[in-house]
Amino acid sequence: MVLGPRPDRADPAAPRPAPEPGTGRVTLVGGGPGDPGLITVAGLQALRQADVVVTDRLAPQECLAEIPAHAEVIDVAKIPRGEQTSQETINALLIDRARRGAHVVRFKGGDPYVFGRGGEEVVALTEAGVPVTVIPGVTSSIAAPELAGIPVTHRGLSQGFTVVSGHVAPGDPRSGVDWAALARSGTTLVILMGVHTLRRICTRLLADGMDPALPAATIADAGLAGQRVVRSTLAALPDAVEAAGIGSPAVTVIGAVAGGELPGTSALAERGLVR
Repeated sequence: MVLGPRPDRADPAAPRPAPEPGTGRVTLVGGGPGDPGLITVAGLQALRQADVVVTDRLAPQECLAEIPAHAEVIDVAKIPRGEQTSQETINALLIDRARRGAHVVRFKGGDPYVFGRGGEEVVALTEAGVPVTVIPGVTSSIAAPELAGIPVTHRGLSQGFTVVSGHVAPGDPRSGVDWAALARSGTTLVILMGVHTLRRICTRLLADGMDPALPAATIADAGLAGQRVVRSTLAALPDAVEAAGIGSPAVTVIGAVAGGELPGTSALAERGLVR
Protein backbone atom coordinates (compact mmCIF):
# COMPACT_ATOMS: atom_id res chain seq x y z
CA MET A 1 0.00 0.00 0.00
CA VAL A 2 1.31 3.44 -0.91
CA LEU A 3 1.36 5.64 2.15
CA GLY A 4 2.00 8.93 0.40
CA PRO A 5 5.01 11.13 -0.21
CA ARG A 6 7.70 11.26 2.44
CA PRO A 7 11.13 12.76 2.82
CA ASP A 8 14.02 10.60 1.62
CA ARG A 9 15.59 8.56 4.34
CA ALA A 10 18.74 9.89 5.85
CA ASP A 11 21.97 8.09 4.92
CA PRO A 12 22.41 5.55 7.75
CA ALA A 13 26.16 6.14 7.63
CA ALA A 14 25.78 9.90 7.96
CA PRO A 15 26.58 11.36 11.38
CA ARG A 16 23.62 12.61 13.37
CA PRO A 17 23.59 14.86 16.39
CA ALA A 18 23.76 12.94 19.65
CA PRO A 19 20.55 13.38 21.65
CA GLU A 20 20.85 15.34 24.84
CA PRO A 21 19.93 13.38 27.96
CA GLY A 22 16.67 14.52 29.51
CA THR A 23 15.34 16.17 26.35
CA GLY A 24 13.41 13.17 25.02
CA ARG A 25 9.70 12.62 24.68
CA VAL A 26 7.22 9.86 23.92
CA THR A 27 4.40 9.82 21.38
CA LEU A 28 1.75 7.11 21.62
CA VAL A 29 0.49 6.35 18.11
CA GLY A 30 -2.62 4.34 17.27
CA GLY A 31 -1.91 2.52 14.01
CA GLY A 32 -5.47 1.50 13.19
CA PRO A 33 -6.91 -1.96 12.52
CA GLY A 34 -4.10 -3.34 10.35
CA ASP A 35 -4.26 -1.82 6.88
CA PRO A 36 -1.28 0.58 6.68
CA GLY A 37 -3.44 2.98 4.70
CA LEU A 38 -5.64 3.52 7.75
CA ILE A 39 -3.01 5.11 9.97
CA THR A 40 -3.64 8.82 10.51
CA VAL A 41 -1.51 11.51 8.88
CA ALA A 42 -0.34 12.62 12.34
CA GLY A 43 0.60 9.06 13.27
CA LEU A 44 2.62 8.59 10.09
CA GLN A 45 4.40 11.89 10.65
CA ALA A 46 5.36 10.83 14.18
CA LEU A 47 6.87 7.58 12.86
CA ARG A 48 8.89 9.53 10.30
CA GLN A 49 10.34 11.66 13.11
CA ALA A 50 11.11 8.81 15.53
CA ASP A 51 14.47 7.91 17.02
CA VAL A 52 13.05 4.81 18.70
CA VAL A 53 9.91 2.83 17.86
CA VAL A 54 8.46 0.45 20.44
CA THR A 55 5.99 -1.61 18.44
CA ASP A 56 3.16 -4.04 19.14
CA ARG A 57 2.29 -7.19 17.20
CA LEU A 58 -0.99 -5.71 15.92
CA ALA A 59 0.44 -2.39 14.73
CA PRO A 60 0.64 -2.25 10.89
CA GLN A 61 4.19 -3.48 10.36
CA GLU A 62 4.41 -2.08 6.81
CA CYS A 63 4.48 1.39 8.34
CA LEU A 64 7.86 0.65 9.90
CA ALA A 65 9.32 1.14 6.42
CA GLU A 66 8.59 4.84 6.95
CA ILE A 67 10.83 5.34 9.98
CA PRO A 68 14.26 7.00 9.67
CA ALA A 69 17.21 4.74 8.89
CA HIS A 70 18.85 5.50 12.23
CA ALA A 71 15.79 4.58 14.32
CA GLU A 72 15.92 1.73 16.80
CA VAL A 73 12.97 -0.70 16.60
CA ILE A 74 11.99 -2.64 19.73
CA ASP A 75 9.35 -5.39 19.37
CA VAL A 76 7.30 -5.84 22.55
CA ALA A 77 4.72 -8.19 21.08
CA LYS A 78 2.19 -9.78 23.39
CA ILE A 79 0.99 -13.04 21.87
CA PRO A 80 -2.22 -14.43 23.45
CA ARG A 81 -1.29 -17.37 25.70
CA GLY A 82 2.23 -17.10 24.26
CA GLU A 83 5.26 -14.85 24.39
CA GLN A 84 4.70 -11.79 26.55
CA THR A 85 6.46 -8.56 27.39
CA SER A 86 5.30 -7.23 30.73
CA GLN A 87 3.74 -3.79 30.88
CA GLU A 88 6.30 -2.81 33.49
CA THR A 89 9.10 -3.69 31.06
CA ILE A 90 7.48 -1.64 28.31
CA ASN A 91 7.05 1.35 30.63
CA ALA A 92 10.71 1.12 31.68
CA LEU A 93 11.84 0.99 28.03
CA LEU A 94 9.88 4.10 27.14
CA ILE A 95 11.22 6.02 30.12
CA ASP A 96 14.80 4.89 29.55
CA ARG A 97 14.97 5.82 25.87
CA ALA A 98 13.24 9.16 26.43
CA ARG A 99 15.63 10.04 29.25
CA ARG A 100 18.48 9.41 26.84
CA GLY A 101 17.06 12.21 24.71
CA ALA A 102 15.23 10.19 22.05
CA HIS A 103 11.87 10.84 20.44
CA VAL A 104 10.20 7.53 21.24
CA VAL A 105 7.12 6.40 19.33
CA ARG A 106 5.00 3.79 21.09
CA PHE A 107 3.31 2.16 18.10
CA LYS A 108 0.07 0.29 18.78
CA GLY A 109 -2.70 -1.35 16.80
CA GLY A 110 -6.13 0.25 16.86
CA ASP A 111 -6.43 3.14 19.30
CA PRO A 112 -4.10 3.46 22.32
CA TYR A 113 -6.99 4.04 24.73
CA VAL A 114 -9.26 1.19 23.59
CA PHE A 115 -7.88 -1.86 25.41
CA GLY A 116 -4.40 -0.72 24.37
CA ARG A 117 -3.14 0.08 27.89
CA GLY A 118 -2.20 3.52 26.63
CA GLY A 119 -3.57 5.11 29.77
CA GLU A 120 -1.22 3.05 31.92
CA GLU A 121 1.76 4.13 29.84
CA VAL A 122 0.77 7.79 30.02
CA VAL A 123 0.49 7.55 33.82
CA ALA A 124 3.92 5.90 34.10
CA LEU A 125 5.56 8.45 31.82
CA THR A 126 3.93 11.40 33.54
CA GLU A 127 4.99 10.15 36.95
CA ALA A 128 8.55 9.80 35.59
CA GLY A 129 8.50 13.38 34.30
CA VAL A 130 8.67 12.36 30.63
CA PRO A 131 6.69 14.52 28.17
CA VAL A 132 4.07 12.42 26.38
CA THR A 133 1.43 13.01 23.73
CA VAL A 134 -1.20 10.68 22.29
CA ILE A 135 -2.23 10.41 18.64
CA PRO A 136 -5.59 8.59 18.34
CA GLY A 137 -5.98 5.68 15.97
CA VAL A 138 -8.89 4.09 14.13
CA THR A 139 -10.25 1.56 16.62
CA SER A 140 -10.88 -1.97 15.37
CA SER A 141 -14.09 -2.07 17.41
CA ILE A 142 -15.69 0.10 14.74
CA ALA A 143 -13.38 -0.46 11.77
CA ALA A 144 -13.47 -4.27 11.71
CA PRO A 145 -17.27 -4.46 11.43
CA GLU A 146 -17.25 -1.55 8.97
CA LEU A 147 -14.68 -3.27 6.73
CA ALA A 148 -17.01 -6.28 6.70
CA GLY A 149 -19.97 -4.12 5.68
CA ILE A 150 -21.48 -4.03 9.18
CA PRO A 151 -22.29 -0.64 10.72
CA VAL A 152 -22.36 -0.72 14.51
CA THR A 153 -25.39 1.61 14.39
CA HIS A 154 -28.07 1.81 11.71
CA ARG A 155 -31.35 3.68 11.76
CA GLY A 156 -34.19 1.32 12.57
CA LEU A 157 -31.84 -1.43 13.76
CA SER A 158 -29.56 -0.12 16.48
CA GLN A 159 -29.46 3.12 18.46
CA GLY A 160 -26.12 2.43 20.13
CA PHE A 161 -23.28 0.02 20.68
CA THR A 162 -21.16 -1.28 23.54
CA VAL A 163 -17.54 -2.38 23.25
CA VAL A 164 -16.25 -4.90 25.79
CA SER A 165 -13.18 -7.05 26.22
CA GLY A 166 -13.68 -10.80 25.98
CA HIS A 167 -10.23 -11.49 27.40
CA VAL A 168 -11.83 -12.54 30.70
CA ALA A 169 -14.77 -14.93 30.41
CA PRO A 170 -18.13 -14.44 32.14
CA GLY A 171 -18.06 -15.95 35.60
CA ASP A 172 -14.35 -15.32 36.05
CA PRO A 173 -13.80 -13.44 39.31
CA ARG A 174 -11.69 -10.89 37.39
CA SER A 175 -14.63 -9.96 35.14
CA GLY A 176 -16.30 -6.62 35.74
CA VAL A 177 -18.73 -6.85 32.81
CA ASP A 178 -22.47 -6.98 33.54
CA TRP A 179 -23.38 -9.49 30.83
CA ALA A 180 -27.02 -9.63 31.93
CA ALA A 181 -27.37 -5.89 31.33
CA LEU A 182 -25.76 -6.25 27.90
CA ALA A 183 -28.20 -9.04 27.01
CA ARG A 184 -31.09 -6.67 27.76
CA SER A 185 -29.63 -3.53 26.18
CA GLY A 186 -31.12 -3.90 22.70
CA THR A 187 -27.99 -2.32 21.20
CA THR A 188 -25.09 -3.71 19.20
CA LEU A 189 -22.49 -5.62 21.20
CA VAL A 190 -18.88 -5.54 19.98
CA ILE A 191 -16.42 -7.96 21.62
CA LEU A 192 -12.65 -7.56 21.28
CA MET A 193 -10.13 -10.24 22.28
CA GLY A 194 -12.91 -12.78 22.62
CA VAL A 195 -12.03 -15.71 20.35
CA HIS A 196 -10.82 -17.94 23.17
CA THR A 197 -13.84 -17.16 25.38
CA LEU A 198 -16.49 -16.85 22.65
CA ARG A 199 -18.42 -20.00 23.54
CA ARG A 200 -18.67 -19.00 27.20
CA ILE A 201 -19.72 -15.47 26.27
CA CYS A 202 -22.47 -16.65 23.93
CA THR A 203 -23.67 -19.22 26.47
CA ARG A 204 -23.91 -16.51 29.13
CA LEU A 205 -25.77 -14.09 26.85
CA LEU A 206 -28.26 -16.82 25.95
CA ALA A 207 -28.76 -17.68 29.62
CA ASP A 208 -29.41 -13.99 30.31
CA GLY A 209 -32.22 -13.93 27.77
CA MET A 210 -30.65 -12.79 24.50
CA ASP A 211 -32.43 -14.17 21.41
CA PRO A 212 -30.65 -17.30 20.08
CA ALA A 213 -31.55 -16.24 16.52
CA LEU A 214 -29.98 -12.79 16.89
CA PRO A 215 -27.52 -12.18 14.03
CA ALA A 216 -23.84 -12.33 14.89
CA ALA A 217 -20.55 -12.17 13.02
CA THR A 218 -16.85 -12.57 13.72
CA ILE A 219 -14.29 -10.70 11.61
CA ALA A 220 -10.71 -11.96 11.60
CA ASP A 221 -7.64 -10.02 10.39
CA ALA A 222 -9.76 -6.99 9.54
CA GLY A 223 -8.20 -4.67 6.99
CA LEU A 224 -5.63 -7.23 5.85
CA ALA A 225 -5.48 -9.29 2.67
CA GLY A 226 -6.53 -12.38 4.62
CA GLN A 227 -9.62 -10.81 6.20
CA ARG A 228 -12.36 -13.37 6.86
CA VAL A 229 -15.93 -12.94 8.02
CA VAL A 230 -18.08 -15.63 9.65
CA ARG A 231 -21.79 -14.78 9.85
CA SER A 232 -24.20 -16.81 11.95
CA THR A 233 -26.61 -16.48 14.87
CA LEU A 234 -25.76 -15.95 18.50
CA ALA A 235 -26.51 -19.60 19.29
CA ALA A 236 -24.53 -21.04 16.37
CA LEU A 237 -21.63 -18.59 16.19
CA PRO A 238 -19.14 -20.48 18.41
CA ASP A 239 -19.45 -23.62 16.28
CA ALA A 240 -19.20 -21.60 13.06
CA VAL A 241 -16.08 -19.77 14.24
CA GLU A 242 -14.47 -23.01 15.38
CA ALA A 243 -15.30 -24.73 12.09
CA ALA A 244 -13.73 -21.85 10.15
CA GLY A 245 -10.55 -22.06 12.20
CA ILE A 246 -10.74 -18.41 13.21
CA GLY A 247 -8.02 -17.21 15.57
CA SER A 248 -6.90 -13.92 17.04
CA PRO A 249 -7.05 -11.08 16.18
CA ALA A 250 -10.79 -11.10 15.62
CA VAL A 251 -13.77 -8.90 16.47
CA THR A 252 -17.26 -10.23 17.17
CA VAL A 253 -20.44 -8.24 16.52
CA ILE A 254 -23.78 -9.31 17.97
CA GLY A 255 -26.98 -7.54 16.97
CA ALA A 256 -29.44 -6.87 14.18
CA VAL A 257 -26.81 -4.94 12.18
CA ALA A 258 -24.92 -8.20 11.62
CA GLY A 259 -27.89 -9.83 9.94
CA GLY A 260 -26.72 -9.66 6.36
CA GLU A 261 -26.01 -7.11 3.72
CA LEU A 262 -27.60 -3.73 4.31
CA PRO A 263 -28.92 -1.57 1.47
CA GLY A 264 -26.12 0.12 -0.44
CA THR A 265 -23.19 -1.92 0.88
CA SER A 266 -22.67 -3.78 -2.41
CA ALA A 267 -22.19 -0.50 -4.25
CA LEU A 268 -19.81 0.70 -1.54
CA ALA A 269 -17.79 -2.51 -1.78
CA GLU A 270 -17.47 -2.09 -5.54
CA ARG A 271 -15.96 1.34 -4.92
CA GLY A 272 -13.55 -0.07 -2.35
CA LEU A 273 -15.19 1.73 0.57
CA VAL A 274 -16.07 -1.44 2.43
CA ARG A 275 -14.79 -4.98 1.96
